[in-house]
Amino acid sequence: MLAETDVVIVGGGLAGLAAARRLHRAGVPWRLLEAGNRLGGRIATDAVDGYLLDRGFQVLNTAYPRLGALLDVDRLRLGHFTPGVLVRKGDALHRLVNPLREPTGGPRTALVGIGSPLDRLRFAALAAGCAALPPGRLLAAPETTTEAALRRAGLSDAIVEELLRPFLSGVFIDRELETSSRVFAMVLRSFARGRIGLPAEGMAALPRAVADPLPADLIELDTPVSQVAPGRVRTQAGDIGCRAVVVAVDPPAATTLLPDLPPVRMHSYTTYYHSTAEPPLAEPIMLVDGDRRELIANTVVVSQAAPTYAPAGRQLVATSVVGPTAPPEPAVRLELARLYGRSTADWTHLTTVSIPAALPAAPPPQGRLRKPVALGDGLFVAGDHRDSPSIQGALTSGWRAAGAVLAQLRAG
Repeated sequence: MLAETDVVIVGGGLAGLAAARRLHRAGVPWRLLEAGNRLGGRIATDAVDGYLLDRGFQVLNTAYPRLGALLDVDRLRLGHFTPGVLVRKGDALHRLVNPLREPTGGPRTALVGIGSPLDRLRFAALAAGCAALPPGRLLAAPETTTEAALRRAGLSDAIVEELLRPFLSGVFIDRELETSSRVFAMVLRSFARGRIGLPAEGMAALPRAVADPLPADLIELDTPVSQVAPGRVRTQAGDIGCRAVVVAVDPPAATTLLPDLPPVRMHSYTTYYHSTAEPPLAEPIMLVDGDRRELIANTVVVSQAAPTYAPAGRQLVATSVVGPTAPPEPAVRLELARLYGRSTADWTHLTTVSIPAALPAAPPPQGRLRKPVALGDGLFVAGDHRDSPSIQGALTSGWRAAGAVLAQLRAG
């Protein structure tokens, strides 16, 4: 049986939902098909014994422009992290903060033992420039890798290896810092201009909020798509005829449905969740390893930012490791004792979440971070592999894909 609509969206992650929002606003008939039993794609939260465990440590940046265009961020009731980072170096913890967000922390940041004073001035100038310049200027700068961009800015080995590599490896899931300098510039801009936080109901609250204005009867869960072709989408229940198809699934699934798409390399990482009675840090700030041990990318007491993530009387610690190999939990726990400077023997290991395809790799050349979304013959593609590898990239790509669909429908 052949059902009919104007547009079929395949995939209910952020990109697919953003496309649906734009099509719905334009009054174009659409249907969204999601293979799983929930919306959100790579963003999910499990509620377990009073804890909120996101499927991998993720955060929300309030500076993402597409975010504010699609929802009222205040309704997410964000719990915010300190705008900075703690670095473990030997027996000391060094605290570096964004002086634009926490002016009183500036003097202490200027005296920390990470890199030289000149390093910190140069990095502050780099961040301020990214925050002040319009995106077009940042995306017109010569493109290289993130590591090369840091060296080009005159930063020393000390600050790169003790602060920036461990911190950025968790952001890009890329220990080698091969990510495009243009992606780095846009991420640094968002960090400098926005606040980082977690929704009170977990990261899954974000796709729920994006989907909230959409009619539920146009969204079909548990509906895998086996084939797409011009004017047709095939499911187990039958074919759906349409004028356009938006494929908004993860890159591995997208290349299965659209074989002409080039393959996308994916980065992997693992998050370890621990519970403890007392917080190892009484501040919602990310802790990274400045001793170059290269096991843990970052660790943070997430319940200090969002108390709803843990039951009363308990604290939730999230620790992330970059790469395809997940070290055994006892080895991670031992490193956490060193990083926090206190015993972790009485911590409870809640779960380990491994994400083999967590984030698209974005090595140069990425150009202006806008890969084509219109593939011809009424086929379109969306996802953060078409823009920047981020929440902003996923939302923007879906919005762009819907715009391209509308342009085709109006022309045809």
